[in-house]
Amino acid sequence: MLAGELRLGGAEVTVYDRLTAPAGESRALGFNRRAAESLDQRGLLPRLGEIRWGPMGHFGGVRFDLGMLDEDHSGVLGLSQARTEAALEGWVTGLGVPVRRGYAVTGFEETAGGVVVAFEGPDGPGQEHAGYLVGCDGAGSTVRTLAGITARGTESTRGMYTAEITGAMPRPRPIGERLPGGAMVVCTPLGEGRCRIVIHDRRLPARPDTRTLTFATVADAWQRLTGESVHAARPHWVWARGNDAALADSYRRGRVFLAGDAAHDLPPLAAWGLSAGIQDAVNLGWKLAAVIRGTAPEALLDTYHAERHPVGERLLRDARAASAVYLGDAAMTPLRDVLGELAGHRDTAARLAGIVSGLTIRYPVGGGDHPLLGLRMPPDRTVLRRDGSGVRVAELLRAARGVLVLTGGGGERLVSVAAGWADRVDTVTGEWSPGADGLPQAVLIRPDGYVAWTAPGGGGGLEDALGRWFGPARGTVGER
Repeated sequence: MLAGELRLGGAEVTVYDRLTAPAGESRALGFNRRAAESLDQRGLLPRLGEIRWGPMGHFGGVRFDLGMLDEDHSGVLGLSQARTEAALEGWVTGLGVPVRRGYAVTGFEETAGGVVVAFEGPDGPGQEHAGYLVGCDGAGSTVRTLAGITARGTESTRGMYTAEITGAMPRPRPIGERLPGGAMVVCTPLGEGRCRIVIHDRRLPARPDTRTLTFATVADAWQRLTGESVHAARPHWVWARGNDAALADSYRRGRVFLAGDAAHDLPPLAAWGLSAGIQDAVNLGWKLAAVIRGTAPEALLDTYHAERHPVGERLLRDARAASAVYLGDAAMTPLRDVLGELAGHRDTAARLAGIVSGLTIRYPVGGGDHPLLGLRMPPDRTVLRRDGSGVRVAELLRAARGVLVLTGGGGERLVSVAAGWADRVDTVTGEWSPGADGLPQAVLIRPDGYVAWTAPGGGGGLEDALGRWFGPARGTVGER
């Protein structure tokens, strides 16, 4: 995702992947609403094929009805991570991004003007010279270790086993079935005779090792807990991990950045980690590309940690809370019952849905009192342009540029102000479609879809907002 964002922003980028081929494993089966919206902003949802949206939400297994909310918080369900990865790889290679497989980073040296990265590749050791290095290399991030960035969190207290199988179809338990003693089993049908089983059991090793795990061990544990035998099934992959979690102290050190699980590692839970990783990439990509192009100052890069690290802190807190509710033994039943009652109320459901969906993330974009400031712009809002055509906000963001939407007339002065940023920001004039109550007459949307300024209520002038997020003015006016 980051490679595509950088390329859309005009930066040259190369992906180095330690794996010689895609892993084919799907530890996450979908992603949340905000991640889906980010893919929609770039026109990527059709690449995923047929997708299924979840009408019910849950926090730690406590369900709530998304239909009672004003906005659609539903996420994508049952979509294999392997399919998502394949779609994104096809996207970035189509943009001309090289994806070099079988290359493992072994070290790097930061210089005055860039980074020299050492690697071990198919033809032996080598080096790559670049302006910046981003570690998207997972929980055991080599880049994070080499950069000397500490990751702090909680130690593992229990383990889990996961396997994807064909040839056996246990009873479906898509959000889990709680068993005595604090155990839980999950069975998610994936279609075409395939399913994924997950085992949470206090009797499993707290720090299980995938390298030594066999499917027979997984099948034995499943039968012990459920009475169902899956021993005759064909395992496509097996995986084990503990419930430890960690957050990097910093998402940036000089010319080195972290994104995804390299920045925030947590046990699999409703695809929260994958969803947050996509959001890291969409937040960082346009900023880093602008600095590389020379249109924005280096200081813009500091906003990546400032905006995303607090999200990571909340992510770990919320994941621990949801896990306690989800995997707690009978002692947690009264809490689950109370939470379930509260979740039947609209305000509580909205708060829980916002945690899961990511729609309530707000970035500190500056002063102002408009309720949209710092939040994502609802992507389905439609602008009716002067030629009579309508265009969704998500479609206006396809090119990963800033967008200034002017409605209600009288925006000539703002058009003139925005002219100096026409090489980075598109100006769209028209009217909001019916039903857009509460939307401002003028709104500046960052390339990641978040609202940077409004009028009224923006807390400052348009010129200041454009300069803060897009660098000094230059270029000529353009309108679409």
